[in-house]
Amino acid sequence: MKVKEARFVLSAVRQQDLVTDGRPQIAFAGRSNVGKSSLLNQLVGRKALARISSSPGKTRAVNYFEIDTEFYFVDLPGFGYAKAAKNERQAWARLMESYFRSTMPRPKVVQLVDAKVGATPLDVQAIEYLRHQGCEPAVVATKIDRLPRNKRQRQLDEIKTALSLSDEQQPMPCSSRTGEGVREIWRVIDAFLRLSAGTAN
Repeated sequence: MKVKEARFVLSAVRQQDLVTDGRPQIAFAGRSNVGKSSLLNQLVGRKALARISSSPGKTRAVNYFEIDTEFYFVDLPGFGYAKAAKNERQAWARLMESYFRSTMPRPKVVQLVDAKVGATPLDVQAIEYLRHQGCEPAVVATKIDRLPRNKRQRQLDEIKTALSLSDEQQPMPCSSRTGEGVREIWRVIDAFLRLSAGTAN
């Protein structure tokens, strides 16, 4: 899919700031520094739509990007940044609860896992949390270009096992640097958008 227009809308840090206009939302979740901003930029063909930070945990708000005026990409706050104070982590939890409770139709969640690092305990906690919210995420293994080709499938299999994915939920290998896997991610997004349009009708 070729994106004609992509623009940043707002950063929501409170429940009342969340976008609830009924347009479909594709939310991207993952550990801090997993490459969410890089992937968002690659998906829309822009270099700096989403800011890329060298400081893990920089994204602590729900960031909305309007795509072709039809739907949103949503950059969820990175989880797992060690320097966050307890009150910050509690605020993150409240914001996430509000997001999943108020976003209708339900968002499609894409969970990013660092292919080289593999699925960490935080990644496992995250997918369990998302499932508790009623979302079964599509899993993307980022930075796949950093792995030798003869080690990729084994790592993908280990991620699949760690996150208790079914055979129909194979992790999608992706590289924001080379563009590998972007077309496959768009297929998932497009299927969700068609489903949302059918439900709306």
